[in-house]
Amino acid sequence: MVSTIARHSQRFHSVLSHGEGYVCGLTGARFACSTVLLCCCSVMLPAAARPRIESLNFGFPLRVCSLLNPAAIYANNEISLGDVEIYGFDYDYTLAQYSNLLHSMIFNTARDILIEQFKYPEGLGKYDYIPGFAIRGLHYDVQKVSCTKFSLLGLVFHLPDEEVIELYGGTQHIPLYQMSDFYGKGPSLKQFMDIFSLPEMTLLSSVIDYFITHGIEFDQVHLYKDISDAIRDVHVKGVMYKWIEKDMEQYILHGDEIYAVLNRLVNHKKKLFLITNSPFSFVDKGMKHMVGKNWRDLFDMVIVQADKPNFFTDRRKPFRKLDDNGSLQWDKINQLEKGKIYKEGNLFDFLRLTGWRGSKVLYFGDHLYSDLADLMLRHGWRTGAIVPELETEIRIINTEQYMHSLTWQQALTGLLERMQMYQDAESKQVLLEWMKERQEIRSLTKNLFNPQFGSIFRTFHNPTYFSRRLVRFSDIYMASISCLLNYDVNFTFYPRRTPLQHEAPLWMDQLCTGCMKTPFLEEMVHIR
Repeated sequence: MVSTIARHSQRFHSVLSHGEGYVCGLTGARFACSTVLLCCCSVMLPAAARPRIESLNFGFPLRVCSLLNPAAIYANNEISLGDVEIYGFDYDYTLAQYSNLLHSMIFNTARDILIEQFKYPEGLGKYDYIPGFAIRGLHYDVQKVSCTKFSLLGLVFHLPDEEVIELYGGTQHIPLYQMSDFYGKGPSLKQFMDIFSLPEMTLLSSVIDYFITHGIEFDQVHLYKDISDAIRDVHVKGVMYKWIEKDMEQYILHGDEIYAVLNRLVNHKKKLFLITNSPFSFVDKGMKHMVGKNWRDLFDMVIVQADKPNFFTDRRKPFRKLDDNGSLQWDKINQLEKGKIYKEGNLFDFLRLTGWRGSKVLYFGDHLYSDLADLMLRHGWRTGAIVPELETEIRIINTEQYMHSLTWQQALTGLLERMQMYQDAESKQVLLEWMKERQEIRSLTKNLFNPQFGSIFRTFHNPTYFSRRLVRFSDIYMASISCLLNYDVNFTFYPRRTPLQHEAPLWMDQLCTGCMKTPFLEEMVHIR
């Protein structure tokens, strides 16, 4: 009787990583990775298939550098910093990075608003924020009351196949027009793209769980609107700003590195500006905490309460000047002066008054739609996305467990593809066992990132819808603004040539993208 894949795969799983190759746990012999795979897999098929498998080339290099640098900057398009004369920044989650404690406070306050103002059941008070429960980029179906993760093809992931097919009329595919418009809002699907949306998704799940558990009937549309309004009140009414202003040390991260980035750019004769939706008093206190009381001297102009993304598309709102105390002035704005604070306004007046157009401007933000989409597609600015999750995901990718799981998963996929022509009973049984183990490994790999939704960037082998937007709306992306300190101000970023399905990888950097040591790392020594 043919042994099962689980029994045979023990040979692979008992192989221990050692130096440039591997040491077999059974014999003590050292092999290259590709040799081990061939030896382990060839015994799993009937004798007739073994000559075929032994001739296969799985494409695994004998020596692959496996470590990615969490402090690196990754390029979607070629961009030379030497051509950039003007640097622009968002504030929240771009210059100011916040601790996870802020999410708990947003969740708790919005939950209490639901109970006290919207008269939701008091039993909701027993629910607490769960860090790491949700990820950015999820879509929430208002009518079907479901949070889902989409691939770039519009396929639903996270839910079991049979549940997805039942929810969406016999298909896993959701038409693009339903998924989102230009800003991530479809007719019934809402995409959560900013980091502040993490507590909102967790609160949605908590309220729905309470209602279902207690058999309470509810209206899906009203539920979504009530929770959105409660979360909005936390921001609009200034509650969140007061928490942060009261304890900057607890909520704001990496302040010293922000000063180093801005000061370095100014010393290299770069012009800086800030466009944020936050109010001046809040920004002023945060920047004084991170950069110092003279932080405005670093910026050519500062624009607050800009109302992005409308700032980039609506020509109707003129700029208004604020005095040093943050009080509104009434005079007409005919020029934007260095060191002054402006409120509202629009990008068209900004371009007319500054002349800052095209690829000489590089703007950084964390929200792909509100911060970056219009600037890249409609105005030709270069854009940089701040993706704090990148650091955690790269550290997971660098683990031995992830690398081994992914390597074995790819080997099984190759075997299934190439060995499917064998249709005798023995071979069919082995193929079924391979399919089962492949699915188990895919689930295991997903769970390394997030047990509910997996990686923010991938749905198994496909990029997520979030990744699709990241590539479309940003020239470069990184975990934090401080990553700029690792590169010379004239550095040119080159995107990796990613092989298409009909192409073969030719160079090592296509097999281990980003594994090179980050240049200029020694420059960070002075600020850490």
